[in-house]
Amino acid sequence: MNAVPLNPTLMQRWQSFSKACVRGFHVYASWLVSISWKRFIVLSVLLLIGTNILQDLPPFTWRVTEHVDGPSIPKLPKLPKPASTAKLPAGMHYEVKIDKHGVRIVPVASPAAPGASGVEPQPGVEIKLPESISSEDAKAAIEQAKDALEELAQQARAAQEAAEEVRDEARQALEEAGAVGSHTRTRVVHLGDFLVNLAVFIILGSGVIKVTYKGRIQAEVKAAQAEETAEAESLKRQVIEARMAAMQAQVEPHFLFNTLASIDHLIETDPPRASQMQRNLIALLRASMPTMREANAGGVRDLGREMSVIKPYLEILKVRMEERLQTEIDVPEGLMSAEFPPMMIQSLVENAIKHGLEPKAEGGSLKVKAEIVHGKLAVTVADTGLGFGRAATAGTGVGLANIRERLMLLYGSKGGITVTENQPSGTVVTITVPYRSREQGA
Repeated sequence: MNAVPLNPTLMQRWQSFSKACVRGFHVYASWLVSISWKRFIVLSVLLLIGTNILQDLPPFTWRVTEHVDGPSIPKLPKLPKPASTAKLPAGMHYEVKIDKHGVRIVPVASPAAPGASGVEPQPGVEIKLPESISSEDAKAAIEQAKDALEELAQQARAAQEAAEEVRDEARQALEEAGAVGSHTRTRVVHLGDFLVNLAVFIILGSGVIKVTYKGRIQAEVKAAQAEETAEAESLKRQVIEARMAAMQAQVEPHFLFNTLASIDHLIETDPPRASQMQRNLIALLRASMPTMREANAGGVRDLGREMSVIKPYLEILKVRMEERLQTEIDVPEGLMSAEFPPMMIQSLVENAIKHGLEPKAEGGSLKVKAEIVHGKLAVTVADTGLGFGRAATAGTGVGLANIRERLMLLYGSKGGITVTENQPSGTVVTITVPYRSREQGA
């Protein structure tokens, strides 16, 4: 059976509708997150009150009047009237006679009543009394009997009235139940009973959305902040690296020109020293050129490659300054594979020579030392020059500030730089970084 392809127009409408629903959901969820829980509770209570009111109003509730045809109300039987209330035909009445023969209750026609002669004779009652009872006793007994009969008659009338009330109530109940033969009835139609349940569902769903969507927004905000921070740190790192490269570009040509001039002078006066200085310059260039290309790319490299730049650099300076410069390198072989940022030691050595030892007439000594202190790698450059900031050629401290910012970007609070005075004179600068070993040539 071949599948029926969907109409492209319907697909487009469905996609548009889905996108609109998603946008509406995000707008509603964002609004929920923006309001406080107190306001959310107040709005929820108002929604419940509003739905309770609306469910009893049109169009959710209305009244319908109907004409109903149904069975008639059954007639209840009438209760018989007490005998005392039975009526005689017109023109007749009962008389009670008491004599020696007994007690007689007989109907008597009134002579003056019209039509009395044509009335049928009515039954009478005759009670014979024993001879031992006197007529006075009989009269007294009859009076008591009459009183008893009157009382019984009153009770019968009360019972009849109660029965009439019961019959009226039964008739009213049957009318309300719709058992009349033909009548009108008003019916109430309720369609808003679902509103309260719908309001409760909306409140609960909104509460869940408010909790979950807030967490999602916070996660997105944190991710965006982290991304911005990473981009800012990357940009800042690139700026600092550019500063370091610019400083290196400014220092190395000056150093290179001076070195070439020294070689040219030594070729005429001391060819062996000129040859040694040339070899050191070649070693320095061979070690420092890859450093400038790799500094911005890798961020760190091993300490051994840094020392391969420092050693020929110091040898060249020793040739230029002759007896005014004494150098010492104390770096254990086991630390040569430790990670260390490039160009930092070289910058410290250049500052020590330029601002500490060269301005000093008698010169001094410079020592480079590496050791492990409290689980971290500490590299120290100490000189016995004039001291920090005391020379006429003292710099602005931009180089040290760049090194400090670069360490912060690379290691955070785990890296740092300290500057102290040396005894009896000079400056001691120490760079501390986390100790991590890497393979030689990595």
